[in-house]
Amino acid sequence: MLRFLLRRVTGAIVILLVISAIVFYLFYAIPRDPARMACGKTCTPELLTQIRHNLGIADPMPVQYWHWLVGIFAGRDYGNYGHCPAPCLGYSFTNRQPVLGTILDRLPLTISLALGSAVFFLVIGVGAGMIAAVKQGKALDKIASSVSLLGSSLQIYFVGYIAMFILVQQMGLLDQPSYTPITENPVKWASGLLLPWLVLSIIFTANYTRMTRSQLVEQLTEDYVRTARAKGLSRASVFFRFAWRGAMGPIVTIFGIDLGTLIGGAIITEQVFSIQGIGQLAVQSVNRSDLPMLLGVTLVAAAAIVFFNIFVDAIYGLIDPRIRLA
Repeated sequence: MLRFLLRRVTGAIVILLVISAIVFYLFYAIPRDPARMACGKTCTPELLTQIRHNLGIADPMPVQYWHWLVGIFAGRDYGNYGHCPAPCLGYSFTNRQPVLGTILDRLPLTISLALGSAVFFLVIGVGAGMIAAVKQGKALDKIASSVSLLGSSLQIYFVGYIAMFILVQQMGLLDQPSYTPITENPVKWASGLLLPWLVLSIIFTANYTRMTRSQLVEQLTEDYVRTARAKGLSRASVFFRFAWRGAMGPIVTIFGIDLGTLIGGAIITEQVFSIQGIGQLAVQSVNRSDLPMLLGVTLVAAAAIVFFNIFVDAIYGLIDPRIRLA
């Protein structure tokens, strides 16, 4: 297991380096000169040169990337902006603040949004899928399948505004979406994010219901499950010890990818509810042509997806004895 994790971590580092090189080139080579955008209408050649030096973009592209990469591990000086300590992802073109500091300020909100919604769509989605599989072909199965199909066809930007209008403005059942750190007030933290959790979980719940049902129905027809039944084991024991354990692999895989994607930024949800998380930061960076910030957000999103893929691969050996990790 340790050798496997070391190989996966090494591969993840290589993947992130490749992603950073590609994204760095795309963000800095294709757009127009960011120094000229920051210079304004009263731009002079001397001021333009000074801005390029301050932003760290006065050198050729390969040199810029090398300096940026070194800054992650050893820090970097940015002219009049001062020293950016490691790990340094650069300075924002917009607010002249370190990129990593801004991302870390937004990250707790995005993590809260992702983990809270994950609890809902896992419990409800997997639970409904289990019921549908046990009651295959009966009324509960048809209801669960129909509701999951309806849920998967809805869009967050539609459901979010409708839910906010009805549940918050008209009926007053839920609080206006907001964010309070959990360390300050856990109750207010949960109440402010409850509506985004519910709306975000709708589409994921539908996917997990269908996934869980299909996997369990398939596992219940396997030979080893029939053998367990023939040996006289109870229905609950056969279901949870054999069928459910065999069905968990694909569900865990999808969950790891979904959670990594959400932590990388639930852009539409944050935009609908005006939540200042990583996704909203990415949108603002695009609108402001803030390339260092957009590069930092992209790398954080990529790192989250890579990390959760490693996590999923690592726990396969615990949930499925047929898989051996060298």
